Amino acid sequence: MAVIDINADLGEGFGIWELGDDIALLDVLTSANVACGFHAGDPLIMRRVCAAAIERGVTIGAQVSYRDLAGFGRREMDVDAPELTAEILYQLAALDGIARAEGGRVAYVKPHGALYNRIARDPVQARAVVAAVRTYDPSLPLLTLPGSAVHDVAEGITVVTEAFADRAYTPAGTLVSRREPGAVIHDQGTVVSRAVQMAVDGTVVAVDGAKVPLRARSICVHGDTPGAALLARAVRSALSEAGVTLESFA
Repeated sequence: MAVIDINADLGEGFGIWELGDDIALLDVLTSANVACGFHAGDPLIMRRVCAAAIERGVTIGAQVSYRDLAGFGRREMDVDAPELTAEILYQLAALDGIARAEGGRVAYVKPHGALYNRIARDPVQARAVVAAVRTYDPSLPLLTLPGSAVHDVAEGITVVTEAFADRAYTPAGTLVSRREPGAVIHDQGTVVSRAVQMAVDGTVVAVDGAKVPLRARSICVHGDTPGAALLARAVRSALSEAGVTLESFA
């Protein structure tokens, strides 16, 4: 029987600006990727989301990013490896400190946006992120794509693979760039069926119609899309009906 985690990005507001319905999503997810303040989030939001996650038994992950509030962490940056390692450490320590103050802890790390995509193909920046995780707590798993460069440089830490139910895939098994039309899938029926296919069959249908192997332990549903909580609930229900066990990987 398949065992799958459902994760989403949370805490991505800033000050008076809200993005997504964090509390509604926490009633559905098994893992929450909490923004650490570099692409979104602030100390008050981080604390509120951590407290709500702990109350519901949802696993907390550090959603680390390039330092890019204006670009929501989606602009690729050339950051020297020592600086990138320090910035990941900074974010990890901040969120973990808040989570521990609320009675929980950070249990895994998931890079966000441009950093996530960059370390999938750039071993230098991948090593910088791995170094930060290993230095802070080598028991923390790092969530990334199947086939990511992270797998080749992750000496001393655990790598967990994930798939995206609401993102389009290329025939090579990589994500279609958000700059391309159709990169994000909004139709609920399509997202749900893709999630079940990913969990049960370990495959995804690429943009050219090809069936691509895609083994993943976690499935991500984006928390910043309209109706994200309803979509995540539909995904969870369909996975349960398909006999999939829903459980955090951390």
